[in-house]
Amino acid sequence: MTLRLLLGDQLNSLHSWFNQTDDEVIYVLMEVRQETDYTTHHIQKIIGFFGAMRQFAAQLKDNNHRVHYIALDATENQHSFEQNLLGLFKQYQIKKFEYLWPDEHRLDQQLSNFCKSIEIPYEVYDTEHFLTTRTELKTFFEGKKQWVMEYFYRYMRKKFQILVTQDVPEGNQWNFDKNNRNKWKGNPPIPKPFHPDSNAIEAIHQLILNSGIKTVGNFDPNNFLYPLSRLQAQEQLTYFCEHLLPYFGDYQDAMHTEEVNLFHSRISFALNTKMLHPLEIIHAVITSYRSDRTRVSLSQVEGFVRQILGWREYMRGMYWAHMPEYKQKNTLQNTHPLPKFYWSGATRMHCLKTSINNTLDNAYAHHIQRLMVTGNFALLAQVDPDEVDQWYLGVYADAIEWVQLPNTRGMSQWADGGIVATKPYISAAAYINKMSNYCTKCYYDPKKRIGKNACPFNSLYWNFLEEKKKHFINNNRMTMMLRLLEKIPQTERDEIKTRAQAIITNPDAF
Repeated sequence: MTLRLLLGDQLNSLHSWFNQTDDEVIYVLMEVRQETDYTTHHIQKIIGFFGAMRQFAAQLKDNNHRVHYIALDATENQHSFEQNLLGLFKQYQIKKFEYLWPDEHRLDQQLSNFCKSIEIPYEVYDTEHFLTTRTELKTFFEGKKQWVMEYFYRYMRKKFQILVTQDVPEGNQWNFDKNNRNKWKGNPPIPKPFHPDSNAIEAIHQLILNSGIKTVGNFDPNNFLYPLSRLQAQEQLTYFCEHLLPYFGDYQDAMHTEEVNLFHSRISFALNTKMLHPLEIIHAVITSYRSDRTRVSLSQVEGFVRQILGWREYMRGMYWAHMPEYKQKNTLQNTHPLPKFYWSGATRMHCLKTSINNTLDNAYAHHIQRLMVTGNFALLAQVDPDEVDQWYLGVYADAIEWVQLPNTRGMSQWADGGIVATKPYISAAAYINKMSNYCTKCYYDPKKRIGKNACPFNSLYWNFLEEKKKHFINNNRMTMMLRLLEKIPQTERDEIKTRAQAIITNPDAF
């Protein structure tokens, strides 16, 4: 008898394991406190994972596979993978143990060490999900000083022949990023978001409450937007292609007080749990584009493909190339605590209030809210990247460490010293004002650097450049901003520093 372990982010029904049934193979899925408690997760994140795991187990059973499912409140549940597995080894007299490569370093190490301790044979298999191996990115950049994503993205386009003909990019241009920076002002209209049928989620919600698991965020069963099965995920993808793709690229960086989703696909949860395969998503989007080029332009499609084919695989490669040391990197030596308002949304800064409340209500915020609002403030306030990591890992339903860590510690917080991003993604209020309507209803003035109602982003931005300039003095991409800093009169720079220090010391007062 063989026991095969499936983790909560390994719900790939297309995996070759499931091509045939075998009464001598048992699949096990577990809801364990080990996974709910290693950080404080959003309530919707746990509901989403448990709901998807349960539906996946049911699908396996319907396809005549043997499944042992350990629910959160099961009497047999020891709430650790090792102890539950040892119990199953004994119960079923297991002769061989098999599992899929975990995508998080901690679980990879945990299961590797576990296998060294058991007396039965074991075997590890690929998840058959990603488009690159763990080491492919590192090999691609061997000998290169800077691992630039754009070059890797072009390599991936050629490798999979995506929007290329004889290695020439469609439209004679690899990247349409400059087309992806429009501010949304109410038009074109945004369709209502796709709502999957999720009748089972209230029972899971109650189970989590009864268990005493510490969570963050809110839950409304009528506003739950995460697919719990491959069929629902496919329906969500179809909805995106039909209703949102025509404007995705143009407005992918836009933010608005009245809209949470805008034209974003919201498929990251389904993708990161492996209910959908990246290539089927890419081909669905390209098929939609080719079927009606008057409705969907190349720039909309390329902007989306770049996120899946380029950035996602690039981040995974970065994770495995630099772990476990990457998780301890803090180049800028930031040590301040994360403001309490990140857990409540209680701040007068309208951009942060809106983005954080979106997060608390939906376990979701799109990439610019994460990068240029919540991440930008945390970096300018010089927050300890350990605390920033824990927040991002917990509050978003799609957050799994392999994708969260390099995005947060690398791109957002520049704690890696430029491994992921050549310069820190920071801005004063002008960028937020340009890409959103957040500043129009804010207590603070986005054009002021000093004074009681000056936007905190402004004083924090110039103070950050002042305090951290030794890290950027030789960075060509930071030269212009450092020159502008030097042009600010010393008296104003002193006032900026005083106000910035007040914000850093007590950010929850602002």
